[in-house]
Amino acid sequence: MTEEQIDKTAPYFEKFEDRRPPAPLQINATVHAVGQILLIIAVVTGAWYLHWRWTNSLNLEALWFAVPLVVAETGAYIGLLLYVFNVWHVRDTPKKSAPVCISECQSDDVSVVKRPISVDVFFPTYDEDVSLVRLSLEDAGKIRYPHEIDVRIHVLDDGNRPEMKQLAVELGCNYLTRDNNIGFKAGNLRNAMEQTVGDFIVICDADTRPFPSILENTLGYFKDPDVAWVQTPQWFFDLPDSQPVSSVLSRFGKIGRGAGRAFEKMFGEVKFGDDPYVNDPKMFYDVIQRRRNWANASFCCGAGSIHRREATMRTALINYGSSVSSEVEKRSAKLRKITGESETDAAMMSHIAQQTLIEQEFTPYKFHVSEDIYTSIELHSDTTRNWKSVMHPEVESKMLSPQDLLTWTVQRFKYAGGTLDIAMNDSFLFRKGLSLSQRLLYGSTIWSYFGAIWNVVFLTAPIIYLLFAVAPVSAYSMDFYKHIFPFLIATELGTMFILWGLSTTSSKFNYLAFFPVNLKALWTVLRGKKISFPVTPKTRQDGFFLHLVWPQLMVMVLTLFAIVFAWTKHFSGSFSYGFDGLFLNTFWGVINIIAMSGMVYSSIWMPPELPMPAAQVQADDTQHFGVELDQQRAA
Repeated sequence: MTEEQIDKTAPYFEKFEDRRPPAPLQINATVHAVGQILLIIAVVTGAWYLHWRWTNSLNLEALWFAVPLVVAETGAYIGLLLYVFNVWHVRDTPKKSAPVCISECQSDDVSVVKRPISVDVFFPTYDEDVSLVRLSLEDAGKIRYPHEIDVRIHVLDDGNRPEMKQLAVELGCNYLTRDNNIGFKAGNLRNAMEQTVGDFIVICDADTRPFPSILENTLGYFKDPDVAWVQTPQWFFDLPDSQPVSSVLSRFGKIGRGAGRAFEKMFGEVKFGDDPYVNDPKMFYDVIQRRRNWANASFCCGAGSIHRREATMRTALINYGSSVSSEVEKRSAKLRKITGESETDAAMMSHIAQQTLIEQEFTPYKFHVSEDIYTSIELHSDTTRNWKSVMHPEVESKMLSPQDLLTWTVQRFKYAGGTLDIAMNDSFLFRKGLSLSQRLLYGSTIWSYFGAIWNVVFLTAPIIYLLFAVAPVSAYSMDFYKHIFPFLIATELGTMFILWGLSTTSSKFNYLAFFPVNLKALWTVLRGKKISFPVTPKTRQDGFFLHLVWPQLMVMVLTLFAIVFAWTKHFSGSFSYGFDGLFLNTFWGVINIIAMSGMVYSSIWMPPELPMPAAQVQADDTQHFGVELDQQRAA
């Protein structure tokens, strides 16, 4: 690789090299208990509200509108129940010291040879920039461990590129490729597993830059011989910095600067320019995933995960055997139906079995767009072993965030479509081996994607009322307010306390705004189409992407028009609106506009030119990065 290729990418990363990941969310037992009490109140008052909605509030003259809205509210309430179940407990898996040898990670067997642990670090790649992968491989080469260990770094190149092979050789890494791309990433991982022998496997993406401490802080969990994998939080170290509103308005001269300062004096510091795609995964990893540890239900998310080879291979072999047996029986039954025989000849059964073995793919990782969560389900449902998963709370690697709306959309569609495809075509929630808690928590993930359906109803409801003066409730009366307000207030306060220290407003708006992506994924799966295996771009795609947000733009324009139309009619006296309903639906519509505006803004957002650091980060700083993290955690 030429110096020109290296220099092309390096300046971008140098802007963010001095950033450090946030510490795990701290849990205050008293605050958490208050949150639990408030969420219990929310659940009870929510049930009271829905009972009233179904039995006493429906507008019988507009059931075409009233029924879909109450169904949507019911769907959202079920989502709330699953969410409360998910966040209820905070019970981290106890962290253990790093094992000295492999026997400490296996069952008690005196015959086990005490030898150093061996680890394979996989970097699957296809078309990513070589200079990007170089940074990841260099950081992987700095992984440290307090005891003797055999760490081998492998470049899994599905692009079969000479320049990538040259990079691997230069950095002392093993280069693996294949003559086809069957199974995409899952097939790439299978090919690597067939050619490696490490006790544990670290899965990285091409842009995953592991910290030196990743093995030292995670291998201790494997002292429990039932732990199959450990997932670490993903951290995007290149998210844009926010700016005070006064700085943003100062672009418009003295008047703008003065207005900004006056605004901050009245309302305090207000930040603007945070990551428009709400990429920060802290909510997902530090709350949703971390709080599934108690139920052994946190699932693998690919990059930043560490796997026990034995668990992955054992479960894959069992599932392969079951799959082959099932297929042999199906083919044998078809043959008996044709021949009319009651039993299949032994020689023919042997032939069918041999042909099935040839045709069936054996793969440790499912050939699926969501191979990570699929493999998690296979391991959690293994009836022969009580395989466990661990969500490690501390960040152990850094990676790049989606740089533009197109990349973000590709990634989210893959997540949604892959999960829905598994849910609808595998029926895994009814598998033997999964506990009730695991079923509910996996179900919570699936249910969240169905939320796009009722989100559409919530977005259109105020528009219908404001344009046509048709209400979904019999009246916006005091009876309505006394039922809905306790529920809404308890839900907001309960969420605030249970997630103390973490803002969720942006995440809520974002969830509401990306309804088109989830609807497209749902429709794709319902039509029986396969979800493709797109490689998420690691560099910013040029241009604006307004064509991707036309549904959100439509919601904004229609809502704004409906608000202006309704209030004009109200003040002119030419149209009959109840003031309570008019005010409530206007407020509801404004919230929807604000939620949609973030996504629209992201379609034209351009990253600011960040100043270069005063001095380039030295290699020694990176080498001691893990030490600094340990010091921060100790503090």
